[in-house]
Amino acid sequence: MKKRFRDKLQQAIYVVINPLVKGLIKMGLTPNAVTLIGFLLNIGVVIIFVTGVEEGNRGDLSYVGWAGALILFAGLFDMLDGQVARLGNMGSRFGALFDSVLDRYSEMVLFLGICYYLIGHHYFLSSIFAFIALIGSMMVSYTRARAEGLGIECKGGLMQRPERIVIISVSAIACGITSHFIGGDYKLYIPGVPFHVFETISIFTFPLFIMAIMTNITAVGRLKDAKKAIDQQDQVTRVIRSATTTPVIALLMMVLPAMAMANSQAKPVEPVFPVPQNIPHMLFYMQRTPNINTIIYDLNLQKDGTLDEDEPVNIYWIRYTENNEKKGLNYIQRKFAYGLKVKQLAKDKYELRSVAYDKKKLFLMKSAEGDYHIYTQIGSVMAQLNRIYLQIEGGTFWFPNVVYVELKGIDPATGKEIKEQFKP
Repeated sequence: MKKRFRDKLQQAIYVVINPLVKGLIKMGLTPNAVTLIGFLLNIGVVIIFVTGVEEGNRGDLSYVGWAGALILFAGLFDMLDGQVARLGNMGSRFGALFDSVLDRYSEMVLFLGICYYLIGHHYFLSSIFAFIALIGSMMVSYTRARAEGLGIECKGGLMQRPERIVIISVSAIACGITSHFIGGDYKLYIPGVPFHVFETISIFTFPLFIMAIMTNITAVGRLKDAKKAIDQQDQVTRVIRSATTTPVIALLMMVLPAMAMANSQAKPVEPVFPVPQNIPHMLFYMQRTPNINTIIYDLNLQKDGTLDEDEPVNIYWIRYTENNEKKGLNYIQRKFAYGLKVKQLAKDKYELRSVAYDKKKLFLMKSAEGDYHIYTQIGSVMAQLNRIYLQIEGGTFWFPNVVYVELKGIDPATGKEIKEQFKP
């Protein structure tokens, strides 16, 4: 639910900023230039905070307000650089690295300015929480980067970078505006309590206290999620390794290469497979030579009948060798073999790519009749995909020897079945 809300909000923001993005592209700005501008603006934030200490006084919180406005403006460039890369077709691996590195620098110099301001005006306790928030912010980003380096997706949590930027900027702006009306030295006392329970700067520092807690909770939560995924991977790996050490498997590993060599001149023959029946929302299915078990790619509808935009395709087995049992993919199968990478292009249109072979684009979209189908290039025709077949001969679990892949579908213009074979 949270992810769906974030995605919809992000798409709404893109609608607003896309005209600006196109203007930046016409001006000749690259994504890396936009990223660098955002970093320089954050240095400007530090200058405002330092000036607030050196030239301002404890009760003048206007510097905090102006710093918050510049933080929000600089945060806009975090979204602009990615959109410039996408709309301008200028994305690159170095650009992604450059963006990540400068984002970390931007966040660290931002907290440097905040801590300097708080210490300079003797808000020592608040400066400690600001520093703890910096630690948590860095660990949220580092935990994700390290997990993804191990092949684990790690994007959860409540305190990701966009939330952190919004909280800091909005609270700083609110603090500056409030100080204009009630004064920067305002303090609220409660009878019987020997100290004030609120002062104007609290509008800025209390969210920092919340952030200090939530960022570290998010980092620990990501660590736990990553551990769970790694444990699942390790369990599957142990099973595979233990299987390959048995005498039977060892014997097969010696015999199979000889059999493969003896039959190398023979033309591969496709076995007879069952055709999945009575699956109302099936998009296409995949079959391969080791056995007749079939992977179904089904339209993933919610209880109200609408498409699940976060996960539009439901993938599962029909295990014909086990009394036609339906069974979901395990982690390894989903992440490395039969899963799909999904990218929403527009309403009711998605680009899909296989996690094992991402050179072939598939498109989930509605036909003229209003029904969802998968479309892909089969030969020279953009056809409605019905079946994918893999002829596998030998190899290993991780590196199977795929002799050819066959795509079978329907030409929408003629209604005739067409197919194409290729070597991946």
